[in-house]
This record gives sequence, C-alpha cells and structure tokens, in this order.
Amino acid sequence: MTNRTRIAFIGNSLPRQCGIATFTSDLSQAMADAAEPIRTSIVAVTDPKQSYAYPEEVIFEIREDEIEDYVTAARVLNEGRFDAISLQHEFGIFGGPDGEFILALLDNLRIPVVTTCHTILAEPTPSQHRVLQKVAAHSSRVVVMAEKGRTLLTEIYGVAPQKIDVIAHGIPDRPFHDPEIAKVERGYAGRPVILTFGLLSPNKGIEVVIDAMPAILKQSPDAVYVVLGATHPTLLRTQGDSYRDGLRQRTERLGVDHAVQFLNRFVDLPTLLDFIAMSDVYVTPYLDEAQMTSGTLAYSFGMGSAVVSTPYWHACDLLADGRGILVPFGDAAATGEAIASLLGDDVARTAMRKHAYDAGRSMIWSHVATLYLDSMAKARAAYRPKLVSDLISLRIKRPPQQTALKLGHLHTMCDDTGIFQHAVFSVPDRSHGYCVDDNARALLLSSLLSAVGETGIADRMTASFASFVEHAFNPDTGRFRNFMSFDRRWLEDEGSEDSHGRTLWALGACTLSDTDAPRRRWASALFARAMTATLDFRSPRAWAFTLLGLNDYCTANPQDAHARMLRVRHAENLMDLERRVSKGERRWFEEGLSYENARLSQALIITGEATKVSAFVETGVATLQWLMTQQTGEAGQFRAVGTEGFFEIGQAPKLFDQQPVEATATVSACLAAYEATSDKTWIEAANKAFDWFTGSNDHGISLVDPETGSCRDGLHADRPNENRGAESVLCYLISCIEIGRANQMLRPVLPRIGVRQLS
Repeated sequence: MTNRTRIAFIGNSLPRQCGIATFTSDLSQAMADAAEPIRTSIVAVTDPKQSYAYPEEVIFEIREDEIEDYVTAARVLNEGRFDAISLQHEFGIFGGPDGEFILALLDNLRIPVVTTCHTILAEPTPSQHRVLQKVAAHSSRVVVMAEKGRTLLTEIYGVAPQKIDVIAHGIPDRPFHDPEIAKVERGYAGRPVILTFGLLSPNKGIEVVIDAMPAILKQSPDAVYVVLGATHPTLLRTQGDSYRDGLRQRTERLGVDHAVQFLNRFVDLPTLLDFIAMSDVYVTPYLDEAQMTSGTLAYSFGMGSAVVSTPYWHACDLLADGRGILVPFGDAAATGEAIASLLGDDVARTAMRKHAYDAGRSMIWSHVATLYLDSMAKARAAYRPKLVSDLISLRIKRPPQQTALKLGHLHTMCDDTGIFQHAVFSVPDRSHGYCVDDNARALLLSSLLSAVGETGIADRMTASFASFVEHAFNPDTGRFRNFMSFDRRWLEDEGSEDSHGRTLWALGACTLSDTDAPRRRWASALFARAMTATLDFRSPRAWAFTLLGLNDYCTANPQDAHARMLRVRHAENLMDLERRVSKGERRWFEEGLSYENARLSQALIITGEATKVSAFVETGVATLQWLMTQQTGEAGQFRAVGTEGFFEIGQAPKLFDQQPVEATATVSACLAAYEATSDKTWIEAANKAFDWFTGSNDHGISLVDPETGSCRDGLHADRPNENRGAESVLCYLISCIEIGRANQMLRPVLPRIGVRQLS
C-alpha cells in the first residue's frame, strides 16, 4: 500500500448506537493511526426517520430505504478515487428485502471491495442466500471473524476459500488490569462484579443470568450483576422500554433486585473499558448459536476478563482450550454454577484471565488494522477493472480468439451525427442514413459499458448518440422521429411505437448509469417528457421496451408516481395479453411470434422483481420457457426465430433469416430469469444463445470478426449475410457485456453450479 492510500468504509457509523457503527469507526480510526499514512472516509447508512451528527470522516450518508442513495454513493466513491473499500455487511442495516439495496451500490462500484461479514446464516432463506452470495461475488476479498464463518461461506454460499481471510474482531490495547483498583474508582470496592454490556434486546439472554443470581448469591452474597447498555434503538422505537421493565420485575420476583443493576446508557469507549476492567466475570448468555461476531465478547476477552458464555459460534472459537467457560443455552443452573465457581476461586479465575489476555494480544486494533491492510493489498493486486474483454471468460463452444470485445467496427459506423443504420459488407451505407432505433441502442451500449467500468467509447461518441435522441424528439407530437436521411432531414414526424419504447429504454439506462452527471439529468428529464405518450400505445414490444427503461428510471427516480403507475399499467397490459392468448402448454402473448420476442418475457420478469409482484415474474418465466422450446434446434443449438415470415399457432417457426437481435434479446431474458430464480439452467441457456454469434448455429459459422468486433447481419438459408450494420454490431456488443458480467459474477461458485470454464 502506498503512502497515499485512501480507504473508504461502508457501514453504520458513530454516533449511531449499534455494534457495527462502533466497529466501523474503530477500524477506520485504527487504519488512520497506522504506521503508514492512510486516509480513511466513511459512507454511513442511516436508519429510517433518524438523523445523526456524523463526524467529518463521513463523506456521504445513505438513507437506508432510499435505493437512489446507494447508486449515488457508488458514484461518490468512484469519483473519490479510493484505493479500496471496506464493506461491513449485515442483512439488517441495508434497505430492501434482506438488505438487497446494497447490491445497487456494488453493481456500480469500480473499486476493489473487502467485505466483512458480521452475520453468516447456516440456514438462510433463498433471498438471504442470494443476497450474500452476490455480495461475496462482488468482493475481491471476504473477511470473517471466526473459522466457522469460513466454513459456512464455503459450504453454504459457495465462496472460494482462497478469497476468505479470518481476522479477529479488534480490541483496544490496554494493560493487564487489577479489577480491585477499577472497582474503587467506580464505587464497587469489595464486591464481586459480574458484567454484561451491549444494546439490550431479548436475544441477549439477560433473564438467564437473573435466574441464576439466587444460586450465585448463596456462594457470594455481595456479588452484583451489572447490565450496562441502552435499549436497542429499534426495540425502543417499536416497544419502548417494556423489555427492560420486564427484567426489573423479574429481579423483584426473585428477590435479587438489590444485586442487579441496570445502567441504561450508551457509554463512550473510555467508560466502557473502565467497566470491563472492574469486572471479575464477564457473561454473554446469548440465546442463539448463529452469532458469528460479538464485539462485547471480543473486548472483554481481549482485556483479560474471565468469561462465561453460551456456545454460540464466536464464543466457541475464542473460549476454547480453557480460555473461558461455555454453558448450555438458556441453562440458568449451569450458568450460576460456572459464575459462582469462578468468583469463589481466585487462583483459577486469575489464570483464566491471563490466558485470555495473552491470546487477545493478536486482536488489538493496530494488529487487526495491519491484517485488513494486507487483505486490501491482496484485493488490489488481484483486482482488474471490469473491462468487458475480461468479463467474457466462460463459454460452451465459443472459440477463445473470439471472446475479446473490440470496438473498431462500431467506430467505423459512426460520424458526428450518430451511427449509420446499414453497411455494405463492412462499409457504412450512407444511402440509408440514420435512425433513432440504432442511436438509442448505441446510447444503451454506452450506458452498459459505463456500468461495468469500460471506457472504450469516447465521450464525444456518446454525446453524439444522446444528441441524436434529443433531436429526434418532436415536442409537437410528444413522440420520437425515427428515420433521418444522410443530409440530416427527418423523413417523418413520428416513428413507430416500438422505436419510441426502445428510445425510452436507452434513456432509462442513461439516467441510471451514464458517467456524466449532466447527461444523466438530461436523460431523466427527456424520459419524463416522453413516457406519457406510451399510455396510448398498443404494441406489446413498445410496452416491453418502455418497461425496461422504467426499471432503470424508477431506480434513479423512485419518487415519480406517474412512472410507477406506467410500469404497473404496461405490465398488466402484457399480463392481459398472455391470459387471453395462451392455450394449454403454449404460453405466449400473441398468436404468432415476431421479433425480439424474449424482451416481452424479460420485461415482466424484471418488473416483477422490482415491484415484488410474483405473478409478473411467474408469467415472464413461463413464457420464456415456452419460447425456448421454439428457439432450440435438433442438436440443442440456439435457433433464432427467422424473419422470412412469422408463424401462427400450430405452425413451425421459419428457420431463416436469423438475426442477431433475437440472440441478444434471449441472452438478456435468460439472465433476468436466472436473477429471479437462481436456476442455473438459465445461465446455460444464456450462454447457448450467445454462442449463436460465434458458430454454435445452424450453419456452424461464426458471425463475428474478432479483429474489428463487427457482426454479420444474420443467417440466410444458404449463407451468412455479409453486411455488418449497426443493429448487428450493437446487439453483439451488448450481449458481450451482459454474458461476460454474469459469468464473472458466477466465477466464485462455478464448482457448485456446473458452469464450464474456458479451457
């Protein structure tokens, strides 16, 4: 790491009252205090309806339930030129189901990430499994605080063991202490002190120790049990202090209220350390085994406390080999016996304290910070920018020399107006001029490249695509024109419904992902002006394209109620078509098939995922499954629906002309189906559709020129179409990005899902 290293932390931050906030702030400070100069900053997550006076180290605040804040945070971090990111992950601190909003940040981040997993579940729900697996896939390194965490990540979540580091929870560096001295300062002189600290909530098991107090007091009549810590803020907001009141009443019923003290406050670090220093026995009576991390246990253990704990995962790691005593969950008798035995045996208690203190020397924050810096150095060394040529790493039959993304032909097809529609062989055909369809596709490609950190398209070119789209909008009709001659004359006042929908799709992508902030605002404003026209549309593909654009637009503008209404309306339009047309096993939206068929299914799937309407997802997946039966050849190869004539019910699809737009639509839809279902067969189907470009097709001919990145316009019955127009090259490049990115995300779990690696 250089002397100009800049590290950003993502997580909760003090003064928010929670363990992860304390951890984030402590680790950030430890790195800032490291021998080599480290500049640290924090992106803090704020819980709903709360506000905090964050310190100056907090450079951005994410409102937990506002997904646009996560996207903005990624931009802030990317533009801040940080060397590495330390992400604190726990399901409950991020917005969305099981904290999935953090994925929006990670999707847009172009910096190596080291993720610390504070919670790892042995029996996750499908949603929890998906979220943590994706977080790990986005991370260059993953840190756990116990060996159990490494085991769970490897066996349950499929994380490659070589990318996991085990680093203990950090602790302050304090000398071995004499509890009697600290007791005098706190007013507990001469009394045996039992301590539990942390935010108070029912899962902490405080009642178990209270129930054990009568037995403890028989052995040590002057003992006092100190429960230090404020009620957990979430519990306080929803239930008030009823749990603490119930604990007080329990002490009164048992007649031990004189020996139990509740100190209801969130203490600063020096005060906390003073309380730990005066304790004779520290107790963590948690009720759940699945506790991967306990900062309270780490602090007390590392400072040399004699610890009695239930056998949750973190405790089993720390307290092995006589460094503490483990008692069964919820067992007041065993808890009382263990505490009483330690209070009654000074020699055994002191020996246990020294054993723990010696073991804790490796946990002091300065050492932990060094280990994290080592992990970040590994992450930086292994990290490669998400260039598309790096992402295309998995295949079925794709030739290796044809996997690198090239933009030469794309550049050839463009001038300062935009991108030409057609080419004669590889030469741009000026006679057919330009169209908004292809310039919208080009703007979409630029946005996708931005999302994965690729900089191959010059900003000047992206600006020309955007300018074409801006000029195409006709304010008199509220519609986009489509065709323009080479001499820059519009050939119509408005284009088709499909071209309007496709342009909205590109504008939505630009709104969310373009690297230029003013252009993002332009795209958002134009989308808002142009989307209302779709209310009167009747084309299913126009609805689908608009839905694809609305997916990104609504992510960036979740407050736009009109857009949300449009999204539901167009999705319901597709659902109504499917209900009226489908018969038996034939699940589709129309009597026949047309072009870009898979976009209809894709639009429903991603809309259902975004709006949490399961019926949309189910219909999208079911229709895509039927469509795939029509797009698969006898040898199992992808076979695009031919454009020689679209078929009706009971008739086989036309074999030719097959065009790239069908393969690209299918790749996108299959990847959307995988995102929604986690079914690996959709990844295989997406790869198979992509392989159509590189030779796994009915003619066994590659359509791609690996040197220029051009793509032939399709397959005739007897030969390939040698022309290489805009639609073809754009479709190929879009699929390169999508299939490459998906396969990169799956790389850590390849052995578990059976995807084959490039030889």
